[in-house]
Amino acid sequence: MSETSSITIDVVSDVVCPWCFVGHKRLERALKLAPDVEAEIRWRPFQLDPTIPPEGKERKAYMAAKFPNQEQLRQSHAQLRSLGEAEGISFDFDAIAVSPNTLDAHRVIRWAGTAGEAVQSRVADELFSRYFERGENTGDRAVLIDAAKAAGMDAAVVETLLPTDTDVEAVKAEITTASRMGITGVPCFVIESRYALMGAQDAETLADAIRQIAGAKARGELDDEPEAAKH
Repeated sequence: MSETSSITIDVVSDVVCPWCFVGHKRLERALKLAPDVEAEIRWRPFQLDPTIPPEGKERKAYMAAKFPNQEQLRQSHAQLRSLGEAEGISFDFDAIAVSPNTLDAHRVIRWAGTAGEAVQSRVADELFSRYFERGENTGDRAVLIDAAKAAGMDAAVVETLLPTDTDVEAVKAEITTASRMGITGVPCFVIESRYALMGAQDAETLADAIRQIAGAKARGELDDEPEAAKH
């Protein structure tokens, strides 16, 4: 494409999903591979386990119950560490002490969106990094406030809002909407509210999809009816 085209990409993810962290980094690379496309990135919430209590659960016991086959879990972590290295991620699964409930984290990411797309992506990246690379408890409100500040948000606003119920129902409603769209796993990249790419696709695959959909939009060829649920 010789002219710049614009599209929206909704990134449906959970901040305790390692594949979402990989997918986030791959999306960043994909956008660099498609410089003629101007993409508006919007982060959308998903909870892998909404039943985790607000205080979280002890990580080792939680993972042992969730994945009885510990050898399979070790292999999965080894694979993720290898894939992470290729994306500049230093996964340190052993450093994680708490499996948190991520509802508050998603509220913070939602508020970051009001400060701009770049701030929202920085907050998401900060939360991924703190959890997976530093083992911080991203269900702890003090950690969330510090992460928000590090990413350029107004920490005082976050500190004021977190103890309230602000946007709790809005975040839950978005998660319900994702389920109704047929999204059962993350990451999921929904382009132009029509086309969904499931999983941590490689950067080249993402870039190709972005270019194709942006081109179709520029030519006026996109369907009128959203089709995200069909993909």
